[in-house]
Amino acid sequence: MNWLGRFRKSRPAVDETRWVVLDVETSGLDAGRDRLLAVAAIAMRVDWGRKRLAIVPGDSFEVVLRQHEASEPDNILLHGIGAQRQRSGVPASEALRSLRDYAGRSPLVAFHAAFDRRMIERHMHPALGTEWSPAWVDIEQLCAATHEGVAARSLDEWMAHFGVRCALRHQAAADTLAECELLLRIWPRLAAECGNWRDVERLAARHRWIARA
Repeated sequence: MNWLGRFRKSRPAVDETRWVVLDVETSGLDAGRDRLLAVAAIAMRVDWGRKRLAIVPGDSFEVVLRQHEASEPDNILLHGIGAQRQRSGVPASEALRSLRDYAGRSPLVAFHAAFDRRMIERHMHPALGTEWSPAWVDIEQLCAATHEGVAARSLDEWMAHFGVRCALRHQAAADTLAECELLLRIWPRLAAECGNWRDVERLAARHRWIARA
């Protein structure tokens, strides 16, 4: 059995009818050193039988984590989370426990998910003293897998390709909604190839290491 099979055996059963689309804001772009400032998420409901995907705006989550020291001014200008809001945020243990409870057994879906995953994992263990191993899939890999002829890489490039607009880029809640819209755009092709969550994982994995011109 390969590592993916062993991991699935140890991971709780996934609620494949509810995806949690997630985005983070951080103090910088170094996933190994920078701090997690905020997390936002929106659920999407999947009806596999009818091949339907829908955003559920009322099923959402957003939290700013308390910081002992605010991030740099240039960083604040990027994401809009001011110094006072950072200092008065929710303690990390409470914030991350709430995120874990909100996600439940749902898989997590994010654009360039490796960064979000690394940031959350780095902060989850010190805050809660436990590991958290939900299923993750990268939206960018799904976009590439379903639209192989598109040369887009970044979130902005994929948004431009599909005509998705985001009035407040680099703010977690707005970016998350834009990522949900991307999933709706690629859903017809995704649903044509996938009949369940495991198929989605396989599709993303198949395209993970393919270099695109």
